[in-house]
Parts: sequence; C-alpha cells; structure tokens
Amino acid sequence: MENDKIYVTPRCPIRTTLELVGGKWKLLILHQLHSRTLRLSELKAIIPEISEKMLIQELKILVDSGLVHRKNYGEVPPKVEYSLTAKGELVQPLIAEMKNFAHLYEGRSEELSQLPSQRSDK
Repeated sequence: MENDKIYVTPRCPIRTTLELVGGKWKLLILHQLHSRTLRLSELKAIIPEISEKMLIQELKILVDSGLVHRKNYGEVPPKVEYSLTAKGELVQPLIAEMKNFAHLYEGRSEELSQLPSQRSDK
C-alpha cells in the first residue's frame, strides 16, 4: 500500500478528477445523461434545484471538457440536445461508487465502521 501514495500536485489524478467533475451540479448532470439524450428543459425538470443559468454554465463546462456532447439542430425555436461522450461514460463507475458510499454512510454506518482500515500508520 505504501507504493500507492498519491501526492497532491497540479497533475494529481484526484485533483484532475475534481477539476473535471467536482462541484455541486456536474455529477448530477452526468448521472442524468447516462445512456440517454436530454434537452435543457428536460434536465431542468429532472434537477429542479438548479437555476437555468447555472445549468447552462455547467453544461458548457462539461461540453468544453469533452464529457458531454451538445447537438444543435439549427431550428427555430432552438432545439439542442445533450448526451455523454465516451469520456463522459467513464464517469459512471465513479458515480456508482459514490452512491454505494452514501448508502453505507447514511443507512448502515455501523457496517462502514467495521470495514478494515486501509491506512498503514507505520
């Protein structure tokens, strides 16, 4: 386990992941786009707590980072759809593990405390 130490540097994998998907809304958006294509209004209905301005900002960041594909049909009224790219699909196992952690933490914290510690304080 000692060889698996992660040093927090500008190129640290944890920092890179946080920069790409960190924040309050990005993972929720990525989760909703898993295996389906949605329009802005559909995403807004699924995540009602997010403002439209913030949703548009977060989608732009996710598109710019290559995790989400934006398809503009060039119609009037505007029709734009969002879907995950192949890179965006790679986030799904991370989301699944986060859901598992939340279930253990919230509902079965006694099980979590009985898990063997991964720390080596030598």
